[in-house]
Amino acid sequence: MKLCASILLAAIASANAFSASPIANKASLSRSTSVLNASRNKNKIASRSKWAEARGYCTATADAPADAAAAGLMTNAEGLEYVRLVNGDSTSDIYLYGGCVTSYKVGGQEYVAVRPDAKMDGSKPISGGLSHCWPQFGPGEIQQHGFARNVNWTVKSMTDTTVELEMAPSDYTKEMWDKEFLCTFTVALEDDKLSTRMLVENKGEEAFDFQAALHSYFTVSALENLSISGSFAGKEFLNKMVGDGGEMQTEDREVITISEEYDRVYKGVNDPVLSDSGTGKTLTVMNTAGYEDTVIWNPYGNEGMGYNNFVCVESVKFDPVTLEGGASWTGDMSLKAGDI
Repeated sequence: MKLCASILLAAIASANAFSASPIANKASLSRSTSVLNASRNKNKIASRSKWAEARGYCTATADAPADAAAAGLMTNAEGLEYVRLVNGDSTSDIYLYGGCVTSYKVGGQEYVAVRPDAKMDGSKPISGGLSHCWPQFGPGEIQQHGFARNVNWTVKSMTDTTVELEMAPSDYTKEMWDKEFLCTFTVALEDDKLSTRMLVENKGEEAFDFQAALHSYFTVSALENLSISGSFAGKEFLNKMVGDGGEMQTEDREVITISEEYDRVYKGVNDPVLSDSGTGKTLTVMNTAGYEDTVIWNPYGNEGMGYNNFVCVESVKFDPVTLEGGASWTGDMSLKAGDI
C-alpha cells in the first residue's frame, strides 16, 4: 500500500493577534508578527511536503480532505505535524513535536488519552499521550522532565505501519545539557500491538548520566471502573502525596484502584495491566527492556484536567543510567489491547 501523506495548511490565524489596540504601532507589530509566524509555518510545511514527495509519498492539498483511514504525514488545525500509522482497523498518531504518541485505536476504541486542557499548537509540551521524559525525570538540574517532550523530532523513515523519529543536540538543548547524544524513537503498529523503542546513543567520548520515562496517559471510562494489576503486592513505593518529600510505603494490594490523588513511584514493577469494566477492555503494558519501574499518577478531583477519564501508568528508568562513550541504551515498551 502506497503511503499517502496528508499535508494540511493552517489557514486561520489567531484572533488575539488581530485584536484592537489603542496604539497603532502595537497593532501593526502584532499583525506583522502573525504574518511572519504564519509564513514560517507555511514554509516549514512546504519543506516537509517536499521531503515526503522526494521519498515517493503522495500528498493531499488543503482542498482535498484527508481520508481518516489514510496513513502518512499530516498537520493538525494548529499547524503541528504528526504521522498517522494504519494497520487494518488499528491506527496510531505520533506528533513530531515531542515525539509524542497521542493516539492508539483498535477497532475504534481509543487507548491513549490526551487531556482536555492540552495545548496542541507547540506552545508547551503536549499534556497527554506517551510523552518523553528525557534526559531527566521530574525536577532536577535542568527543566522539569527534560527537553525531549518540547523539541521537534525529525522523521528518519516511515511506512504505513512504522515511523522512526530522531532527536539530536541543538543550540537549545546544549544550553542546558551539553552532551553528544542521539535519540531514536521507533513506533510500530503491529497486527496485535503497538510497539515503541527508545534508543539512546552516546556519540561522544565522555560518559553521561540520564533518566528515561514514557509519561503515558491511558483512557478510562471512569476511575470507578478502573483496576490496575501487576507485581505490586509487597513492593516498596514512594508516595509523593505524603509529607514534603514523600514517604516510602509498602503496597499490600495486588490490584490498584484509585479514589484519591495519586503520585506513586513503584520501584521494580514493570508489568501493569489496566482493566476497564466500563468498556470491557484491558491494556497490557509490556516493558521488555530498559524500563524497570512504574509511576501511577492521577490528579483526582481536577475537572479541568479531566481526571476521571485518564490515568498515567508510566514506564520509567528511575535510577540514572551511566552511558559510556560509544555505548547505547534501549527502552522497549509495547501496548496490547484485549478483552476482560
